[in-house]
Amino acid sequence: MASWEKNVNLAAKESDLYFLYHIGLHLSWALLYIVAVFNPKIKKFVEGRRSVQAYLEKVIPKEQAVIWIHAASLGEYEQGLPVIEKLKKDYPGHFILITFFSPSGYEVRKNTKAADAVCYLPMDTKRNVERFLGTVRPVLAIFIKYEVWPNYLKSLQSRKVPVVLISAIFSRRQVYFKWYGRFMRKALRRFTKIFVQNEESQKLMHEIGIEDTVLSGDTRFDRVAVIREQGGKLDFMEAFKKDHHCFVAGSSWPEDEEIILNYIHNHHPELRTVIAPHDIKSDHIKQLQNKLKVPSVLFSELDGNSLDGVQVLIIDTIGLLTRIYQYADIAYVGGGFATGLHNTLEPAVFGIPVLIGPKYHNFQEAIDLVHRKGVLVVKGVSDFNRYMDQLLEDPDFCKNTGLINSDYITAKRGASIQITDYLRTLL
Repeated sequence: MASWEKNVNLAAKESDLYFLYHIGLHLSWALLYIVAVFNPKIKKFVEGRRSVQAYLEKVIPKEQAVIWIHAASLGEYEQGLPVIEKLKKDYPGHFILITFFSPSGYEVRKNTKAADAVCYLPMDTKRNVERFLGTVRPVLAIFIKYEVWPNYLKSLQSRKVPVVLISAIFSRRQVYFKWYGRFMRKALRRFTKIFVQNEESQKLMHEIGIEDTVLSGDTRFDRVAVIREQGGKLDFMEAFKKDHHCFVAGSSWPEDEEIILNYIHNHHPELRTVIAPHDIKSDHIKQLQNKLKVPSVLFSELDGNSLDGVQVLIIDTIGLLTRIYQYADIAYVGGGFATGLHNTLEPAVFGIPVLIGPKYHNFQEAIDLVHRKGVLVVKGVSDFNRYMDQLLEDPDFCKNTGLINSDYITAKRGASIQITDYLRTLL
């Protein structure tokens, strides 16, 4: 077959794949409209995108260069925040736009001071992409961790806009490394540079012919270090903890709470416990409080009331957990039994022992810290009780376990500097 015929066939196959991709997008969007009738979160996802174009046309200045940063959700935003804040500081003449895919990111950070404008990312259809990029006219685009949108990447490349993926992490389970993943591999190759978290990710990139990668590490280490350095006293936590040992359970799920409540009811009555559930809907909060057999109070009901004698404080709001961890002597991070482990770095940075459930193998930092024995794995009630008793009754064991965590994070800092140094060459 002549080379020109081969190129024509490849172009035809790519056109077919884009056609199928577009059909899938439109079908998904139609389905979301239906689901939105019954699901409040999906309703926000759908309705929040209706006004994006008008919003952008109103806020995007014609005289300023725009740096566009995209995060899937709140976790990715927090991960990229050290880079975002550095860009905001170093390039005051540039306009910073942050987009979110998920309502859980947008709703929490839509008023962030780290950006000049925040909105949802329009769906990755050709029409949406051309309208969005035509209005925003970014001089640089930054995607965080996972986000790979074929039409956005193709259009950015055609417009000669550098686009960088930061804190990326890859595994063989992903579509890029499957026999049917050629379409997404091509999208991935459109990034100007990919900063990866670990050696395995870089190796996988090289296996599929992507060489423009940098092993920079994870910007979350820089983010949690900043949180620790900023500190910030919480009066209600000072009043609650006093001179007691304090245990903080963050992002807990029902499976976690069952184990935690068993310990509260049967061990160390002098212990002060903070529970910050992942689900803060009123029904779940009421159920949790009703299960407690010891004095408890909701954060929303403090209102200057005395905390004397209260053993359990339930945090029924968002945005406080990362600062509450500084008061903990021991922490537990939820999600490790069924739903997916939450962020272990947030408590670990404060140099305290961290307990987690058994399903942590998708999180490199958890694997590392379990191996180093700064994070302790509990498989049920007996493990939890044993570790808690040991940590509370052996101060040296508790201190040394916590130091493993803070030392690990200190050694892993620096990804944000490496990334922003490169971004400086593009601006």
